[in-house]
Amino acid sequence: MDVDVVAEKIVGNGTVEQLTAELQQIPLSKHDLNYSSKRVLMYGKDLDADHPGFRDKKYRERRVEISRLSEQFIWGNDIPRVDYTAEENQTWSTLFERLRKLYLKHACKEYLENFHLLEREGLFRPDKIPQLADVSKFIKDRTGFELYPVAGYLSPKDFLNALAFRVFHASQYIRHPACPFYSPEPDVCHELLGHVPMFANSQFAEFSQEIGLASLGADEEDVQKLAKLYFFTVEFGICSENGQKKVYGAGLLSSVDELTYAMEGAPKLLPLSIEGILEAECVIVSFQNAYFTCNDLKEPMSVLRNFIKSRSLQKKYYYDPLKDQITTSEPTSTACKAASFKAP
Repeated sequence: MDVDVVAEKIVGNGTVEQLTAELQQIPLSKHDLNYSSKRVLMYGKDLDADHPGFRDKKYRERRVEISRLSEQFIWGNDIPRVDYTAEENQTWSTLFERLRKLYLKHACKEYLENFHLLEREGLFRPDKIPQLADVSKFIKDRTGFELYPVAGYLSPKDFLNALAFRVFHASQYIRHPACPFYSPEPDVCHELLGHVPMFANSQFAEFSQEIGLASLGADEEDVQKLAKLYFFTVEFGICSENGQKKVYGAGLLSSVDELTYAMEGAPKLLPLSIEGILEAECVIVSFQNAYFTCNDLKEPMSVLRNFIKSRSLQKKYYYDPLKDQITTSEPTSTACKAASFKAP
């Protein structure tokens, strides 16, 4: 893409040179994600020694096979479909059945509403792993969010930048069958069971996109802080509902073991605040040392916006859904209306 041309369209004559250098560092349309999505930090062949599949040659080869499918995806094409094996579907089934019972007790109402809708639509079923392509269409119709398959971890910057377009990078491989109830990394169970029902909620979708927009053009320090806010809300958030604690974080909602610990054990619970989050440690390979709770799902947005104001990141960029383009001016009401979705 010719960045100079795009910059001129965005900012008009007179300020093109000032913004060109910064614009070169951010994706300007969904098609630009074809570059950032390929900057994978690690995937199947790089499994750590403590991963349950480290010594399983067959599992490692299968991970690489599925990851290569994801690597070949280009925006605008159909998301590749994975022919999951009987063993992989059984892993999904084992996890699905256990988690579903826990959801009825511990998941927030926003999650349950869309989880049950996905069941009624036939997309979530206990015997078969859903395809990213089918689920992506579902959430796109609801909130405009779409899934983009990736081969493994991306940098916080590349991952968060995509959220600005309401695009979520998702893995297609599945956790090792020897450990179905917990995965130290995001797999297809985490993406689908953990994230998808919440991305189908309009309020949560807006919150996720605002994190992405704030990350565009942000320096490395602010990107890391936004990533921590994302981690302790979108991934491991707990909220209050009628005086009871409920879960909305995907990391908890996709792990039988950690969900049970967070809701039925004795975890350290802290009130949601940017100060607390920035002091907390993001634990990747085991349970969190602490979880942050909010009164409702409006509170994370308030915390995010206060942080944006404090860091001079407020509304530097916007996303125009009609033009599929990042812009420095707010889209017209016509564009917003044209991009309306089914979700309340």
